[in-house]
Amino acid sequence: MSTSQVSVDRATPNSSAGPDRLELEKPTEFPEGGTRAWMVVLGAFCVSFSTFGYMNAFGVYQDYYTEHFLSNETSSSISWIGSVQVCFLFSGSLIGGPLFDRYGASIIHIPAIAIVLSVMMTSLCKKYYQFMLAQGVLGGIASGMLFAPVMTCVSHYFHNRRAAALGVTVSGSSIGGVIFPIALSKMLRNESLGFGWSVRIVGFIILFMVLIAMVTVRERLPPRYGKILLPAAFTRAPYTLVTLGISFMMWGLFTPFFYLPQYAQSYGMDSQLSSYLLSILNATSVFGRILPGMVADKIGRFNILIINSLCTGILLLCWIAITSNASIIVFAGLYGFFSGGIVSLMSPCIAQVTPSPDQIGTHLGMSMAIIGLAGLTGTPICGALLERYGTYTQAAVFSGVVMLFGVVLVTVARFYLRAKLLEIV
Repeated sequence: MSTSQVSVDRATPNSSAGPDRLELEKPTEFPEGGTRAWMVVLGAFCVSFSTFGYMNAFGVYQDYYTEHFLSNETSSSISWIGSVQVCFLFSGSLIGGPLFDRYGASIIHIPAIAIVLSVMMTSLCKKYYQFMLAQGVLGGIASGMLFAPVMTCVSHYFHNRRAAALGVTVSGSSIGGVIFPIALSKMLRNESLGFGWSVRIVGFIILFMVLIAMVTVRERLPPRYGKILLPAAFTRAPYTLVTLGISFMMWGLFTPFFYLPQYAQSYGMDSQLSSYLLSILNATSVFGRILPGMVADKIGRFNILIINSLCTGILLLCWIAITSNASIIVFAGLYGFFSGGIVSLMSPCIAQVTPSPDQIGTHLGMSMAIIGLAGLTGTPICGALLERYGTYTQAAVFSGVVMLFGVVLVTVARFYLRAKLLEIV
C-alpha cells in the first residue's frame, strides 16, 4: 500500500500570519488508497445512499401527504417534516462526530438500526405528529449520527485525494436520490402495495445498505481523549467563515428538492413526468459530486466550492423565468450538477481548516450542527412565502440570495487562507 506523508494546507508564509491563521498539523501518514480505505468508502457510500439519498426523495412524500394523509395541512406544515429530518441529519453530527473521534466506528451500529426502525414506523403512520416523530425526528437523528462518523472515517484514509474520495462517498446520496423517488412513485401508484408496503420495501433496501456499512467502516486513528467539543475552533476565522458560509448555502439549497415537482405541475407538467424531476436532478448530481471533487484535489477545494455555489445561486434566481417542460427538465439537470458539488466539497473544506486529523469528527460535527439550523428553516420559509404570495418568485429569490451570500463568506475564508487569486486552496 502506498503512503504519502502530508500536512494540512498552510497559510501563505508572511509577516501578517497570526493566531487566527490555520494551525499547523503534525505530519501524518495517509494511505491514500488500498483495499481497506476503499472498503471504508464503500460503507460510507452505503450510508450516504441511505441517509441523504433517502431524504432527497422527500418531494415524493410531500406530494403524497398533500393528496392523502395530510390533505388538511398546509404545504409549509408538511415541509417541516422534511426540514426537521434535514436539520437532524446535520445537527445529529454534533453527537456523532465527537463520539467517533473518541470511540471509533462501532458507534454507527445503534443509529444504523434506528434509521431502519424509522422507515418501518413511517409505514404505519397516519397522522401529522406520527410522521413528524418517525420520519422527521427519529430518521433525522439516526441519519446525523451515521453521516458525520463515516465522512470523518473516509477523511482518516485520504488527504491528497480527500475531495475525490468524499465525492465518491456522497455520490451515494445522488444515486439514492435517483432510485428512491422512482421506486416510491411507482410503488405508491400500485394499489396492491399501498403506502405501508411501499415504504417497508424502502426500509428493507436501507437495511441491506447499512449492514454493509457496519461491516466495512473501520477507523484508522487512535481515539482522541480530552474535551468532547472544541469551541475554541470558532476563534479561527477560516473555520467560522466556512461554517457560516455553508450554512447560508444550505438555507437555500433544498428548495428545488422540496418544491420543484409542485412547481412543474403548476405550469402544466403531468404528475408522472414531474415525479421524475427529482430523479433527473439527482442523476446529474452523481457527476456533480464526483467530478468537482476530482478537480478540486488538483486546483483547490475552496476554489471549486465557490464556483459551484455561485452557479447554483444564479440558477436559483433564474428559476422564476423557467416555465416550459423542456426548460424545467434542463434546470433540474443543471441544478443537480452544480448543487452536488456543494454537498461533496463542504466536508473536505471543513477538514482542510481542521488542525489535526483526530479532530476532524468534532470540527465536522460542530459545523454540521450550525448548518442543520439552516436546513431546518429554509424550506418552511419558502413554503410560507409560497402561501403568502401564491407564486414561487419570492421563494426562488430568497433561496438565490442566501446562496450567494454564502458564496461571499466562503470567498472571504478562501482569501484569508491564500491571498493570491490563482493559488490552490
